[in-house]
Amino acid sequence: MSNKLEQTRLHLLETVISLLLHPDQSALRMIDVAKAAGVTRQTVDAHFSNRTDMLIAAVRHFGDTLDVDARLAASREADTGKLRIEAFTVAMLEFFPVIYPIQQALMRMGPVDSEAKAAWENRTHAMKEGCAAAIGALDEDGDLASGMRQAQATDYYFALLNMDNWANCVLQGAWSAEGYLQQLQKTVFAALVRI
Repeated sequence: MSNKLEQTRLHLLETVISLLLHPDQSALRMIDVAKAAGVTRQTVDAHFSNRTDMLIAAVRHFGDTLDVDARLAASREADTGKLRIEAFTVAMLEFFPVIYPIQQALMRMGPVDSEAKAAWENRTHAMKEGCAAAIGALDEDGDLASGMRQAQATDYYFALLNMDNWANCVLQGAWSAEGYLQQLQKTVFAALVRI
């Protein structure tokens, strides 16, 4: 892709994120992005095959600005499964305050907006893969709770790392971010780590 095309795509992605985070944002059609970016609808079509592709690319771009690899390095480089799951939990809770506005914007588009739902599911799928890697490391060490299978443990860990639970406790409730992290770490270890 030429430098000019890359710059245009980047401009479009940043425009989508800006529109997503705008308090008056509604359906966010491709024509809305074109108008806000000062380009034609054909330019948007040249970069994204459809609205789903555009939203997924924008949410991924937003994630790229968060330096995901650096934030996940402690988990990925951990020597043990216990350290990996602990570090992954920390990383996810550090991401939540930053990505929660994007999640809320996509959810505001409504449960019938399949493109917005697909964009968010794409990101949650990546998070679940991280959960699976942490659980796999725990199992490799022989430290997965007895009677727990990897797939089952991954599902449960993913459920424990629910952003809505975090928001209810930290944003709307009386929990401090640190207090929530400490309690979540205790809960994860009690449920998933062999005693």
